[in-house]
Amino acid sequence: MSDAKLELAGDVRKLEEEPDSEIRFRPLLPVAGTIVTVLLLALSLFHYYTAGFGLLRETTHRGVHMAFVLGLIFLVFPMLKSDNRREPRASVLKPLGIGWIDWAGALAAAAASLYVPYIFEDLAFRVGNPLPIDVLMGSLLVVVLLEATRRSVGWPLPAIAVAMILYALYGRSFPGILAHAGANWAGVVNHLYLTSQGIYGIALGVVATYVFHYVLFGVLATRVGLGKFFIDLASALAGRYAGGPAKVSIFGSALFGMISGSSIANTVTVGSLTIPAMIRLGYQRHFAAAVESTASTGGQITPPIMGAAAFLMVEFLNTPYQTIILAAIVPAFMHFFGVFWQVHFEAKKHGLRGLTKDELPDVREVLRRDWPTSIPLFVLLIVLFSGFTPYLAAFWGITACMVVGLTGRNGWAAIALLATVALAVYAGIFQRGDVTIGLLVACALVSAAFLRRDPDARRKIADLVDSFVVGAKYAIAVGAAAATVGIIVGVVTLTGVGFKISSIVTSFAGTLAGFTGGLLPALLFDLKDWTLFYTLVMTAAVCILLGCGVPTTANYIIMVTVAAPSLALLGMQPIVAHFFVFYYGVLADITPPVALAAYAAASMAGADPFKTGNTAFRLGTAKALVPFVFAYAPSMLIVTKGFTWFAFVETVAGCLIGIVFLAAVLTGYARAPFRQWERALVGLGGLLLMAPGWKTGVLGVVIAAPSLWRQATAKH
Repeated sequence: MSDAKLELAGDVRKLEEEPDSEIRFRPLLPVAGTIVTVLLLALSLFHYYTAGFGLLRETTHRGVHMAFVLGLIFLVFPMLKSDNRREPRASVLKPLGIGWIDWAGALAAAAASLYVPYIFEDLAFRVGNPLPIDVLMGSLLVVVLLEATRRSVGWPLPAIAVAMILYALYGRSFPGILAHAGANWAGVVNHLYLTSQGIYGIALGVVATYVFHYVLFGVLATRVGLGKFFIDLASALAGRYAGGPAKVSIFGSALFGMISGSSIANTVTVGSLTIPAMIRLGYQRHFAAAVESTASTGGQITPPIMGAAAFLMVEFLNTPYQTIILAAIVPAFMHFFGVFWQVHFEAKKHGLRGLTKDELPDVREVLRRDWPTSIPLFVLLIVLFSGFTPYLAAFWGITACMVVGLTGRNGWAAIALLATVALAVYAGIFQRGDVTIGLLVACALVSAAFLRRDPDARRKIADLVDSFVVGAKYAIAVGAAAATVGIIVGVVTLTGVGFKISSIVTSFAGTLAGFTGGLLPALLFDLKDWTLFYTLVMTAAVCILLGCGVPTTANYIIMVTVAAPSLALLGMQPIVAHFFVFYYGVLADITPPVALAAYAAASMAGADPFKTGNTAFRLGTAKALVPFVFAYAPSMLIVTKGFTWFAFVETVAGCLIGIVFLAAVLTGYARAPFRQWERALVGLGGLLLMAPGWKTGVLGVVIAAPSLWRQATAKH
């Protein structure tokens, strides 16, 4: 990597770390840095190996993962944020520049995490009747876990976990329906520590089994040039049209989001190129930042990788990952479609040109030069859609990244790898251990042949090792958050509070529905529909509020645990309920007052953060409305029960037209400026078009027709 590229990568890393506490690591002295690097590399290699050759016993695999994750957090995240800005110094109280309390926390976290796997043989006899040593080790894990999570993702999630523990202990003191029999500390620790319903539950298992591998794949794929290939391709295809850089931002973020799964990483990587170009073209700084951040939040909802929450759906719903991918396609497209039309109307409104031919990369040159970087993604998809596990698909995707990177993007090597994997899958021998070893040896020999005479061989190997280290760094905070969410889920299952809250929500929604139904004629909604509507509104509001301080993955798990029963009581299919809370959890990244992706983009653009966040939320209107659409018309998700092509086409067509209407209204321009009365009519028409059913669609078109006629006949 050239010095210029290294400098740019460093700048991008700094911009990414500024708003994202999950990757804001403290500086380390050389010896401590080496220890941490070795541990991070070991963590990545552990997951790479188990993904290809078989996972360990469930509790052991999760325990080893958590021991690494929590131990590393105490070494790379300081107790106080201010320590990030201080140069490390070694002393008696800080061996190797890291305090004794951090070393002690790391060792305690590792010991407490590995204790349960160590006593696994006797675990069945101790659940419900823990020994004093069990309670001691469980208490130790709860303490170090909460502190590790506070350091890595902030205080809101640990605060919620502490509140839930207090609720479990003092349930008798709560009023009304929220009261429960309560539990003593030994009982709480028993449930959270010794059973699979707490810390060692599904959330931690999914991160250890799926999420880590895809974070690592995303880092490696970006390092070998797939991200740059996507951005250059988007520039070549979309840059020439009105408001070119903004449309490049949308297409580039959609493509890059397929491999990143992170709103902030997507924002700073793509935005480092698109935001300056948008500002030069004439877009206001806050609008340029808002476009990039809004488009980038689509990364967590864009197949095939999406965010960590998508893999959690696999476990919660007991559904193949391929099904989740299919369900996500249309809603993800609607998000980018909505941002595209607002950007298009904004460009027309201000007369912003596209990029000239000289400012654009040549599409044929981009394809000729960089197409081998796409091979890892194709390898991953071939294995994934052939019915194999997501982690095996990630294993071969990572392997393909290694081959592409070490062979210098050689086209023949890339084609040979793709053909070999496809043939092995087709022959049905892909998962045999000897086949896996044989393919890995072949990959190693091919890579070695290219490296033998390559003057950059050492640099490529070092870059590969660094990618494994960085991938582990990016994943450790997610691991801590998932384990802490296990505490929250454990208390919910212990006390049954989830169903109590569901009962309160549905009862309140039913009261509001009865009031509304008495005021409005039941032309569009009956009482059940209004009840569902108010339940969805309350669920969406809580998702956004919770997302202000809690990572998307934790937000999703908490809301699924607490809110999904409410939606199930109203007859909503589980996959629809899960997608609803998932989408609103992601929306928090561009919703003030804590819109992390928007604030990252604002920092890059030199714009007002709050103004950027408000504009980003406006640009993300489609993402905010589409979950309501598939809540009432599940056919949009394709894989739901009762799917029909007629319902799908009817829903999607109405949604597409409604999104265009709303984009014009929010911009105040289509072919000519809107008058206020026109905006009201077209806005109402757009909402009615997005509401499922042909009757509301026809009514929407009729209401919007006068304004549409004036726009169509206006001179421009």
